[in-house]
Amino acid sequence: MKFIARMLATTAAIGIASSAFAADMTMKFGHVGAPGSLFEATADHFAACVNSASDGKIEVQTFGSSQLGKDKELLQKLKLNQVDFALPSSVMSSVDDVFGIFEMPYIISDRDHMRRVQGAMMDTFQSAAQAKGYHIVGLAENGFRHITNNTRPINVPADLDGIKLRTPNGVWRVSMFKLYGANPTPMAFSDVFTALQTGVMDGQENPYAQIASAKFQEVQKYLSITGHVYTPGYVLTSQKGFAALPEDVQAMLTDCGNKTQDFTYEKAAQLETELLEVIKAAGVEVNEADKAAFIEASKPVYEAFAKEVDGGQEMIDQVLGLAKSN
Repeated sequence: MKFIARMLATTAAIGIASSAFAADMTMKFGHVGAPGSLFEATADHFAACVNSASDGKIEVQTFGSSQLGKDKELLQKLKLNQVDFALPSSVMSSVDDVFGIFEMPYIISDRDHMRRVQGAMMDTFQSAAQAKGYHIVGLAENGFRHITNNTRPINVPADLDGIKLRTPNGVWRVSMFKLYGANPTPMAFSDVFTALQTGVMDGQENPYAQIASAKFQEVQKYLSITGHVYTPGYVLTSQKGFAALPEDVQAMLTDCGNKTQDFTYEKAAQLETELLEVIKAAGVEVNEADKAAFIEASKPVYEAFAKEVDGGQEMIDQVLGLAKSN
């Protein structure tokens, strides 16, 4: 295949092949997802797509459970060409303020809404990523986030008072939970199980797919269905490396990114039902939180984003305006 020959010719310069003389090219995809997670399914689907589309000449190898590094390490390794793809989520809000829009509580209503936001605003997200040295190959999903803890059921924000809650690394998530009255602490995902098990943290917040695959149900008493934030996942690569690839290879990777998003959304919807039952079966007490109370308590987060982020209010208005299809 012509694009493979040209791709091999560029790899010495951009560092994404193990050998310029190898018949096959190996690319590494690192992520923090545990076995059985939506992240694992997403990375594996993208890898299979690329491997097939290249007729096996390119082999994308996936490494989960933070084997190649935690989120921030993976972001750095992308720039150093030590990893070819990563699957960050909430941590992107620390890469550029633009991604903080997805940290606003209840701003994304469902996946169809997310697709409309993507259609209208993807250029904004891509430009922000590229300005920091990255390229978004495609969007995936982490999902709608819910709260687990060992102290009490969370029905309204006041129930979070004093609870030591692990969050991802992101200023808006921390600010949001401080506003609700919790004591939030950013922590790498790979450290969370032990922190919950030992009582260093009382609780955490994640989608069902992350909760169940990381087995948090084994060390948590309560699950409160809050759906407070929807976090996309980003199939991310180096902007420099992507730009150096032949256009048809870029198109192939982008096509696989799009196909993987379709797969991920379908898989995520399936897991939302299945994994809630897994969590319940482990003996976790489940309650539906008062979302209206959380939405009301979240207004200052929106106000701060609008004030502190350039163009923040315009982004908020645009995303909310896309909540209903025309």
